[in-house]
Amino acid sequence: MRTSISDNNKLSPAWVMEASWEVCNKVGGIYTVLSTHAKTLQEQVCGNLVFIGPDVWEGKKNALFTEDATLFADWRAGFTREGLPVRVGRWEIPGRPVAILVDFKPLFSHKNDIFARAWELFRVDSLHGYGDYDEASMFSCAAAMAAGSFYRHVICKGSTDAAPSTVYHAHEWMTAMGMMFLKHHIPAIGTVFTTHATSIGRSIAGNNKPLYDYLPGYFGDQMARELNVESKHSVEKQAAHRADCFTTVSEITNRECAQLLEKAADVVLLNGFEDDFVPKGAAFTARRRQARKCMIDKAEHLLGKEFPDDTLIIGTGGRFEFRNKGFDLLLASLRRLGERRELKREVIAFINVPHWHAWPEVMDKVNIIFVPCYLDGQDGLFNLNYYDLLIGNDIGIYPSYYEPWGYTPLESIAFHVPTITTDLAGFGLWAKSQREASPKLLADNDFGVEVIHRTDSNFDEAAEQITRCISQFAECTPERINRMRNSAATLSKKALWTKFIVWYQEAYDVALRNAKTLKCIKKETT
Repeated sequence: MRTSISDNNKLSPAWVMEASWEVCNKVGGIYTVLSTHAKTLQEQVCGNLVFIGPDVWEGKKNALFTEDATLFADWRAGFTREGLPVRVGRWEIPGRPVAILVDFKPLFSHKNDIFARAWELFRVDSLHGYGDYDEASMFSCAAAMAAGSFYRHVICKGSTDAAPSTVYHAHEWMTAMGMMFLKHHIPAIGTVFTTHATSIGRSIAGNNKPLYDYLPGYFGDQMARELNVESKHSVEKQAAHRADCFTTVSEITNRECAQLLEKAADVVLLNGFEDDFVPKGAAFTARRRQARKCMIDKAEHLLGKEFPDDTLIIGTGGRFEFRNKGFDLLLASLRRLGERRELKREVIAFINVPHWHAWPEVMDKVNIIFVPCYLDGQDGLFNLNYYDLLIGNDIGIYPSYYEPWGYTPLESIAFHVPTITTDLAGFGLWAKSQREASPKLLADNDFGVEVIHRTDSNFDEAAEQITRCISQFAECTPERINRMRNSAATLSKKALWTKFIVWYQEAYDVALRNAKTLKCIKKETT
């Protein structure tokens, strides 16, 4: 990674186009990244921010997108006539940025030609692609075609002689192929490629192989063949090497990139957050009281017993990746907790993880309730959304094994909930660095975030440490708990996008400088 240059000398884009499979399409953490930084980024580029995503709704209403036929109407009509239908409108998130949704299905008839060209130009191996590889690649190329056309006809207004500086930011391997084609055809556009989690690193962890102890000995190409993710790894690796600026989201994922993709990030883009939906003052107190009452009432109905007001409520959530998200470690910790007779408070642990089960399941001695559905306010049990329940937790526990960043613990502390995470999560590493940077925080034990040390071989030790943390918290005085809650909320303020957007500015500067250099080289050789 380069040393940061002064703000006065940084190049800034006049336009930013961001492409992702999760634009107006809520799937996972990348949706949170994009939807929360949009408003701050819009302010940085004077509103010249355009998101490009897939039109996958097949004529159904998309509550996240409002079409506006007047937006860039001439360009939209012309591009659609070229063979790729697009819809233009507003993404219904804070800032309501412009969103272009592309129908990429027409490209499937050209798939073999596209893959052949990707091999000739970039050495991307698509022969071993399967499942979502083809679909993602066609979207990637369609998004890049839309971006290139938009650049020529809207941004440059038909003339590229004095083109406004423009950045195309591609997120994850699903946008990598198109990004490389765009860079090849329009080198003046600065390209940024972000891997939020390497495809091969996630595969190693997901296949129960020890990722961290043996990371220095793993060879990405070899592991991709062994785990049958060759094409995804190939396009991701080539994009990392060919983008004007390659980025990732945390230092722990950067280690993966350096080893498995053989390219360290030029800039690390820490994932920020917006907390404008966190209630304040009396509204916060009322919402917390409502959430606790709801959870305790449901637990009493499910378990057939009454719980006192001081019941300790533990919460966790995320995708159902049993090992990667650390649910195995959490259950082991709770089992140990249930075996200890000295625990004086009742404990209810809610594991809010969407899964295929049809109804909540109830487990062992510390009252574990598994809620396998999306908490969208219409789940049939709580009928509250995720954040309306999160605010009622006493402790949040997210003991991930593989977590490039970790929005769930960040969301938890934003709602003033003392939280346990690990140093195998990007957020955990960042939180640990914040504590170590402050002598006062290092001296007291009221930090609000406990970062557990995890390795490939210390499962029992980590489980015991989490159990101990819960036991100690259960015995804390109300005054100390209040200090911990305030500390958690204060830490979350340090991760707002107004703080972290500086890294995007850094990445744009790198991309524009490299794109400018490449443009000059191409002119000299023609």
